[in-house]
Amino acid sequence: MTEIDEIGADDLERWIGIAGRVRADRKGGVAEYIDWKRQAEDMVWLVASRDGEDAGAALAYVGWHSKPGTGHGEVFVLPEQRGVGVGSELYARVAGWVQERGCVVLETAVAEDDAESLAWVDRRGFREVGRNSKMVLDLTAIEAPEIDPPAGVEIVTWAERPELAPGLYAVACEAYPDVPGDEATPMDSYEQWLSTDMQGDSDRPDATFIALVDGEVGGYAKLSLSKSDTKVAYHDMTGVRRELRGRGIAAALKRTQIRWAKQAGYEKLQTANEVRNAPIRALNQRHGYKLEPGLVILRDTLSGPD
Repeated sequence: MTEIDEIGADDLERWIGIAGRVRADRKGGVAEYIDWKRQAEDMVWLVASRDGEDAGAALAYVGWHSKPGTGHGEVFVLPEQRGVGVGSELYARVAGWVQERGCVVLETAVAEDDAESLAWVDRRGFREVGRNSKMVLDLTAIEAPEIDPPAGVEIVTWAERPELAPGLYAVACEAYPDVPGDEATPMDSYEQWLSTDMQGDSDRPDATFIALVDGEVGGYAKLSLSKSDTKVAYHDMTGVRRELRGRGIAAALKRTQIRWAKQAGYEKLQTANEVRNAPIRALNQRHGYKLEPGLVILRDTLSGPD
């Protein structure tokens, strides 16, 4: 018999231990998951057990860059516990949880090299709507690049110029909807965006770089720095105002991030690029990033029209 319990922050180490065995990117620190829950409108963590042994885990949330009426859920079942219905029971709990919060669509993410899990979600009606490839740069194999910004462009950190936050938001309002797959996602208010996207547990103003064009914010690039994995820095967001694209600003910001991470002692830089986002994928390839298996984004209609 499967038992499913909703857990709190004090039991997150257990949850991470289960989910991290199934999918490596679900390892991490407790503080990061607590902060993620703060950023979401609502979030739940579930642990499944059979005969007193941990068997699986799941999470679900609403909000946090979700489209209206769409909830996100992920199910993880330990290899030795598969085939006895644990995943199906966790899925039912996750689907019910997001439906109770007004969602008619459930979105999930599965590692693109996990054929077994991809077949599992396919049997339950999920269909692919996007794919985020992982690209990794080995900082130990390169020299720190020169930044070499375009003429008329100055690059500063947000720590140096905290008053530029409204300009960063103006760039985000143009850049977020231009990411393939995010066109219909509503933009948060300035105050909400500042709290959730720029002031999280892994965010640092000295690792947020701003391109100034004629003294105005023309673009920015932000790193996410995990406190549980101090060897890998993660690219979070790179955005340039539409009328300034194609001038080399994003490339200069990329080189700034690479140089900063290299000098700060990080060994790798990692990013996730939607496969339809050709410009940023090409930019990363030009700077030596190598493609690795990423995540497939899938959706299932729970009730009502998709």
